[in-house]
Formats: sequence, C-alpha cells, structure tokens
Amino acid sequence: MRPMLAGTELPQVQEIGTSDRRALAEHKPIGKDGSLLQNLGRAPTTVTVTGVATDPKALELVETLKKDLRTGKAVPFVADITTDCAIDAVLIDDLQVRQLAGRPDRFGYVLTLREFIEPVEPAAADPLGDDILGDATDLLGGVLDGLDFAVPFATGLERFVEPLNELLDRLTKFAADLP
Repeated sequence: MRPMLAGTELPQVQEIGTSDRRALAEHKPIGKDGSLLQNLGRAPTTVTVTGVATDPKALELVETLKKDLRTGKAVPFVADITTDCAIDAVLIDDLQVRQLAGRPDRFGYVLTLREFIEPVEPAAADPLGDDILGDATDLLGGVLDGLDFAVPFATGLERFVEPLNELLDRLTKFAADLP
C-alpha cells in the first residue's frame, strides 16, 4: 500500500519514519531513596515522509500540500507503517519542498505530520448542579420575601430623623462643654 494523504497518493516515497514520546514526571520524596514516576500520557505521534515527485502533476501535488498546511485542518492519512500506530488523521506540521535538477517538474519533499487527536468535549452539565441551585433558591426565597417590607420600613423611619438630629446636636454641644 502506498502512503495516501487526504485521498492523494504520495509519489515515490523514499522514507517514512515515526517518532513517539511518552511524558513521564519524576517525583523524589524528601528523605527517601529512589523516586516515583507518574505517567502523564503521550504526545501525538510524529510521522516524517520523504519523497520525490517527478510526474507532470508534481506541481499540483505541492500546491495541494501547501493548501492543506495553511488550512490547519486534520486530513486522513494511510500508510503501512502507521497501521500499528492506529493513526487515521494527521495535521501537516511542516512541509519542505525543493526543486531538483535534471528533469523539469521534479520536486523533493519532506512532510512532517502530527497525529490528530480529537479534543474531548467539555461536560455539558451545570457546574453548580441542580441540587445546589435548588437549595440556594429555597434559602434565598425567604430573604427575597422579607425585602418586600424594606421599603415601608425605611420610609417609616423618616419621622425619627428630625428628633434624632436635634438630640445629636445637643449631645455634640454637651461633649464640647466638658473640660
């Protein structure tokens, strides 16, 4: 099987290589010998494809690869070497093209592809939860009912403003007369 990228067969592939990386964190407990390793998963697999395009459609292939690189969207990828890796879709991470001497429309290319891992959809659940929201509504329901009495209470205090101002003035004068 010849390698295919986005439904286009890659011509004269000379080399395909993969690179896998695992992320491990080392934790050294204080006062203890040795360390603990924490597995943080793996990075997306990188596939490098090197080849030469010499047919009359070589320039068209180069333009298609450039377009796929610029869009930044995942494209399907099929190759024998990646069947064990279970790579179905890739992002074109880098494209290097050079025109080779000797024949017209002869291009050497190096593609760096990165495995596309579908992002996980965030949970659609309410972060507060229905139970917490219901409890808060029940607790605030009584407080909100009590606010209906706040306006009449505040307006009922207006009649005490004048006598309290007079009392305050007398107390201030008395405090000023003290030795």
